[in-house]
Amino acid sequence: MEEEKSLILIADDEEDILEFLSYNLTQEGYEVASVQNGADAIAFAVEHIPDLIIMDVSMQGKDGIETCAEMRRIPKLNDTLIAFLTARSENYSEIAGLEAGADDYIVKPIKIRVLKKRIKALLKRKNKNAVTQSLLTVSDIKIDLEQFLVYKGEEEIQLPKKEFELLVFMAQKAGRVFTRKEIYSAIWGSDVIVGERTIDVHIKRLRNKLGAKLIKTIKGVGYKIEN
Repeated sequence: MEEEKSLILIADDEEDILEFLSYNLTQEGYEVASVQNGADAIAFAVEHIPDLIIMDVSMQGKDGIETCAEMRRIPKLNDTLIAFLTARSENYSEIAGLEAGADDYIVKPIKIRVLKKRIKALLKRKNKNAVTQSLLTVSDIKIDLEQFLVYKGEEEIQLPKKEFELLVFMAQKAGRVFTRKEIYSAIWGSDVIVGERTIDVHIKRLRNKLGAKLIKTIKGVGYKIEN
């Protein structure tokens, strides 16, 4: 039986980038589709549920950040990976992209060998993320792993994909202290390069939404979830 190909959607308003990536990723054995704007990316993703979306940050009209944030509010796309392409400065694009729910961040000009390696790492990690439990509870927080829902008491809390993954990762072993290196490796993968502020941004946002006391900082070591 032939193995099912991973579907990758490329969203970029530059035709030469679309052609370059489409050719190389098709040669690598992926099924590839392409669009030139955020609205079409959302429409295609909702209909076809790609495994990975590679998206330019600075598309005209609805840019990549807006598009990603909108996709992360669509439950059926919770398991779809999103990697940004950008030529902008790291200070703006990386943090904004991660806050919007991106899984990776790739700077132009694109080095195709590096890109292929990053894609393989992302898809490999995606396939390992199946969880057998369906419900986690820590303190007054309930996490429905099948529906990708989080409740604080009776209130439903909306979390972007990366925040949800970080919460689940730490909640599965509540009380244990996780080092920053462990969190990076589990949530973003050792082959994904992200800035120093990445974990801080996500921890801060989880505290704002779920309560400041839920996640405790262990100075010089890392973080843990209090049960």
